[in-house]
Amino acid sequence: MGVEIVLATHNQHKVEEFQRLVSRDVPGITVLAYDGPEPVEDGTTFSENALIKARVAAAHTGSIALADDSGIGVEILGGSPGIFSARWAGSQHDATANLALLLDQLRDVHEEHRAAWFACHLALVVPPGIDGMEPFEHVAVGTWRGTLATEPSGTNGFGYDPAFIPDGERRTAAELSPAEKNELSHRALAFRALVPVLQRLVPEEPASTAS
Repeated sequence: MGVEIVLATHNQHKVEEFQRLVSRDVPGITVLAYDGPEPVEDGTTFSENALIKARVAAAHTGSIALADDSGIGVEILGGSPGIFSARWAGSQHDATANLALLLDQLRDVHEEHRAAWFACHLALVVPPGIDGMEPFEHVAVGTWRGTLATEPSGTNGFGYDPAFIPDGERRTAAELSPAEKNELSHRALAFRALVPVLQRLVPEEPASTAS
């Protein structure tokens, strides 16, 4: 029997993306969409906010829950926007405005001082009452380092992707193919770190005996 995990998001595309990753690396797990209330993300770190979302989803559904919190940090801005990445230009969560404001703030900053990174924190919460499992929480982290371009470029991404140039690349994250991003991105790195923990959730198949 497989294991079901609720992904604490109402974004069906994210559910499908995580299901593809899980199916590839941890067969036996099914990722389900979350239909419960949105929590107040009042944590001060990515880990805290990811755990807040996962705990609420687990409590609401009674199921194992997974949540991510992610954003971009810029070295010269002391790590900002950070947890405020989605609302850097205001509470409207306007990705185009967020990117435009960030690039405007860095308009006169030379290339050698434009270091940046994407961070993804994936929180897994196993609540009490799951058959055969002790309750526990775990957070996996992925960091994708690079620099910020002066102008956005590319259409294969969203948010800050069009201005983020990964280390070792001349292309922005929005110019990479989906397959390349699935190998290199902060989400991919965080998920890879979480795989051994997810594998512990899947019951081992009983050894077959010769008749």
